[in-house]
Amino acid sequence: MGAPKYVLLSYDEEAEFTGEHGYEQTWALCEDAADLFADPPPPARGTYELLGCAPEGDLRTALARARADGSAPLGLLTLEPLDKAGGRDGEWWLEDVRVVGDRLCARDLSLRDVTVEGRQSDDNPYDYPQCPPLSPGYRISGGDGEPWGGCRDLAHVQEDRPEPLEPPLRLLGCSPRGALRAALDGGEEDLGHAKVVCIDSSGRPVQSAAEGELRAWIPSARGPGLVDLTLDPWSERPPLAAREVWDLWGEGRPAEPGRWGGCDADGRRFWLDTALANHTYGTSDRPRGSTYHLDGSHITDAPGFFCALGEAVNGPAGYFGWGLDALDDCLRGRWGATTPLTLVWHDAAVARTCLGVTPHTGLRPPTFEELLALLAKRHVEVRLA
Repeated sequence: MGAPKYVLLSYDEEAEFTGEHGYEQTWALCEDAADLFADPPPPARGTYELLGCAPEGDLRTALARARADGSAPLGLLTLEPLDKAGGRDGEWWLEDVRVVGDRLCARDLSLRDVTVEGRQSDDNPYDYPQCPPLSPGYRISGGDGEPWGGCRDLAHVQEDRPEPLEPPLRLLGCSPRGALRAALDGGEEDLGHAKVVCIDSSGRPVQSAAEGELRAWIPSARGPGLVDLTLDPWSERPPLAAREVWDLWGEGRPAEPGRWGGCDADGRRFWLDTALANHTYGTSDRPRGSTYHLDGSHITDAPGFFCALGEAVNGPAGYFGWGLDALDDCLRGRWGATTPLTLVWHDAAVARTCLGVTPHTGLRPPTFEELLALLAKRHVEVRLA
């Protein structure tokens, strides 16, 4: 048997939910896996009606163009539910919006019912923006807050879409043991629920990969006594970027900083997930007022900043937040540092050139100057070097 890349553990949902320790049993070591990695399908585009709409600005312009051409691009649309006094009660976003038509509003002939298509943003705090009681409706604006008018209600036109068929996960060259070995030898059909965990060359767990139900097995062509197992996952599969990141962690936690630098933005985002999964919680912070050195040579995007920040605070492959909200949590302490602190940002010209300028269809990441201002508000003194 070759060096295993994954370990198969027993899985008990109730025990995990209640925080029970020691319930997981090792069922198999597996040389490899097929059909493990898959990026989630792009968010489905939905059709929405802005009911009782008084369009302004770019929305009014796009509406006129849609009447002439059949549809018109609009970009990022922000809906702000209003409270009964007309104050904002949250935000909700549609990305890559197109205006596809309009008609007179039956309740008020001075207004329009505008039909748009778009994707819900991953940053939305809820699936649907409900207005509170006695609300006058929604304020509509663009991605940078420019006013586009308002509407009295929002309707989501439901569309039936078949769920995409996904292949099962196949675990290859597995050496079964324990209860799984007994179930295979006994010819049991119900093999149970299991968790797949990526491991490094020493056998240390790196990160959970998938959870699901074992469905079947066959003898493996990889050697006598080995089997190939079929698992139907109910969890999301790791993204394609996980393969590269796990290869970088294959010999253990990286001991050199900047190993994430060759990854693209998706790889850097997953690197942050892996760094978080391997972070030791509750560690002591360095004293307030400490100075940290940030290697900015690879900070070409927002995920790169957080990869570099994690290493500045907690060493190679360290973690100190994956976004601004997570950074706020880390700065409260017990993640390696607490404010006030000083951050010496080396090679800052790289980030100044790159941050916030990459085309982005959703919420725009902060520019270099905006990030400096946000850090200052969080009592982080930044010295550019």
